[in-house]
Amino acid sequence: MAQPAGRRREGGTAVTDSRTTPAAGDGGPDEADTLDLPTLDIHSGSYPDPVTAGRSELLDDPVDWGPVTTGPGVLHLVPVRPGRDLGLLTAWMNDPVVAEFWDLAGPAERVLDHLRPQLEGDGRSVPCLGVLDGEPMSYWEIYRADLDPLARHCPVRPHDTGVHLLIGPSRYRGRGTGTALLRGVAELILRRRPRCSRVVAEPDVRNGPSVAAFRRAGFRLDREIRLPDKLAALMMLERPVTGGGGTP
Repeated sequence: MAQPAGRRREGGTAVTDSRTTPAAGDGGPDEADTLDLPTLDIHSGSYPDPVTAGRSELLDDPVDWGPVTTGPGVLHLVPVRPGRDLGLLTAWMNDPVVAEFWDLAGPAERVLDHLRPQLEGDGRSVPCLGVLDGEPMSYWEIYRADLDPLARHCPVRPHDTGVHLLIGPSRYRGRGTGTALLRGVAELILRRRPRCSRVVAEPDVRNGPSVAAFRRAGFRLDREIRLPDKLAALMMLERPVTGGGGTP
């Protein structure tokens, strides 16, 4: 996702999800997680919070997509609410492993400046927490790639849907969790967005673990594209077709 001016340069996925060569800071026994996260009750009323209700039609209302079952557990995509989530996201963004590609390290105001255009926009990009079995452990951006500046740099189809993923706690990195979540969310998008024929992503080509995670999740490398802030690997996962050429 090539971000508009004033937003982050990464536009990819900081999953650091290589099974064979975990990135530095991947949470060994002597390394603390970025933040000690509470377990949250998805059905308690505090999650989910439909902050994008009424302006998320461009993405077929992600608030209502429901959970997806993955290998690591049941994942809910919960719209970000800054009053509740800003401290958590700021802690994640200040993890050096994350900061290398998201470029949002610093005070909470910097993260808020990144979130604000999405939260106050028309719903073409929806920032979400990934809550796995009640624990917020990842940050997602689900966006309309055909309505994004990315479309200036590569061919897109109507309703192409893009994803960005950030794994927060280091204990979830380097063990296949990112791959499983990417696969599950891609399936969720294609199930809930019948007009979407493919899911796309554009991680920085230098982020080898991220590119590898997308490949293992079923994405293919279409090409490398030069974006204003990086050389990106354009990754795509096509909707499977039936024998008659239609969608399942």
